[in-house]
Amino acid sequence: MMELESSGWDVIVAGGGNAGLCAAIEAAETGARVLILDAAPKPYRGGNSRHTRNFRCMHRGPLSVLTGSYGEEEYYDDLLRVTKGKTDEDLARMTIRMSEECLPWMEAHGVRFQPSLSGTLSLSRTNAFFLGGGKALVNAYYNTAEDLGVSVVYDASVGHVVIENGRFTGLEVDISGKTHLIEGQALVIASGGFQANTDWLAEAWGPAARNFLIRGTPYNRGRILRDMLDQGAESVGDPTQCHAVAIDGRAAQFDAGIVTRLDCVPFSIVVNRDGQRFYNEGEDVWPKRYAIWGRIVAAQPEQVGYAIIDSKAVNDFMPSVFPPETADTIEGLAQKLGLAGNALAETIREYNAACRPGTFDGTDLDRLSTQGIEPPKTNWARPIDTPPYFGYELRPGVTFTYLGLRVDRTAQVQTGNGPLSNVWAAGETMAGSILGEGYLAGFGMTIGTVFGRIAGQEAAKYVA
Repeated sequence: MMELESSGWDVIVAGGGNAGLCAAIEAAETGARVLILDAAPKPYRGGNSRHTRNFRCMHRGPLSVLTGSYGEEEYYDDLLRVTKGKTDEDLARMTIRMSEECLPWMEAHGVRFQPSLSGTLSLSRTNAFFLGGGKALVNAYYNTAEDLGVSVVYDASVGHVVIENGRFTGLEVDISGKTHLIEGQALVIASGGFQANTDWLAEAWGPAARNFLIRGTPYNRGRILRDMLDQGAESVGDPTQCHAVAIDGRAAQFDAGIVTRLDCVPFSIVVNRDGQRFYNEGEDVWPKRYAIWGRIVAAQPEQVGYAIIDSKAVNDFMPSVFPPETADTIEGLAQKLGLAGNALAETIREYNAACRPGTFDGTDLDRLSTQGIEPPKTNWARPIDTPPYFGYELRPGVTFTYLGLRVDRTAQVQTGNGPLSNVWAAGETMAGSILGEGYLAGFGMTIGTVFGRIAGQEAAKYVA
C-alpha cells in the first residue's frame, strides 16, 4: 500500500468505478491533488463497471461505432417507457444531451469501442460497446488517472463522512484493520448502492431478499450511503427498486457478472414452481424489458422461475455460461427442473393452443401473439412442440439499488437545510434521481459518466 497522507488532498473520491474515475480524471486535469479510495482489493477494482458492456448515447448522426441517429426525444421516450414516468425530467434530459459529448471524451481518455453484436441485441444505433468490456474501460481510466498523478488506495472502506456546519472536512477510513482520518477540501461520493448488503435488502424487501443473487461487486454495501442519510442528506428513490434481471439460478451469490444473464425469456414461456405462467414474456424487445424480469421473478414463490423453450428457439438468443437442462419430453424436462410434469405439460398445451399463425422475427416486435389466455404473449409466440426441450432456472440477479442521495444539476448533494457546500455524488449512489424504476440497457454507464464528469469539474472548481 502507498504511504497514505492524512491531509493535503484537494479532491477525495470515494469509489473507484466508472463514475469515480471520471470525476477523478476531470478534477486532476485542472491540477487538483486527487485521491481515490476504493473498498475493493486491486484485482476487483472498478465496482460494477467491471461487468458492463456498453454506453447508451444520444447522437444526431453517425458517431464512432454508432450508426444512424438517436435523438433526445426518442431516447427520453425510451426512458419514460421503462421507468413508467418515474424520472426527474430535467436531470434525465440533461444526462441524455450530455451523453453525446461524453463518447468522444471517453475515447480521448483511452476507452475503445467496437460495433455491437448482431442478433437479439439490436443496439448498433443506440449503444456503443466497449472493446474488451467493462474491465478494459476501467483499466484505461486507471491508466489515465495514474498519468495525471491521481493517488489510489485499495481495500479502503469509508465508514464515516465528517460533516461540520454543512461542510465536509474528512473521512474515517478502514484500511487493513486500522481506522485513518483523511482530510480533504472536497468530496465526490461514487460508492454505488447497497445491493451487496443482504441485511439492508431484507429490511426493504423482507426475507425474500435473502434468496436474491448479486450480479455485481460484493463491496457495494452502502456504508457511505447509510452514513450520509443518517446525517441528514436527502434520499431519492425507493429502497425496493433496483436494476434486477433474471439470471441463471446456478450463479454465484456475488459478482456473478453479465455472463449469467439469460436472454432466452422473449423466446420462451416462463413458469413458476407450480408450472404456471405469470407474465407476458413477449412484451417488448430485449434492451427495454430484460431488466424487469428480476423483480417479476422475485414476486414468485421461493423467488424462482423456469424458462422453457424447444429446439426451434435454441439459437435465437445469446447462450448462457451454463448449459440448459434438456430432455426429449416435457415431463422429462420437468423432472430435471424439479417441477410437476403434468402441471407443466398442461400449461404448455394451453399455451400452444393459443398461439396464432404468423411470421416469426427474432430481431424486432413481430406481433406473433397468443389469443385467449392470460397472461398473453404479445410477440414471438410460437408453439413449444419440437423436441428436444430446454429449461433454465431463473432467480433475481440484483445489479444495483436505486435508493440514493438526492443531487441537483451540478451533482451537489442536497440536505433539508440546502446543499452540502463541498460534497458531490455520481453514479449508482444517485442514479435513483433518474431511474425511479425499470432500466434501459447501457443507461447506468451514461448516468455515471455524465455525473462523474460534472462532479469532478464542480469539486475542482470549488477547490480553485
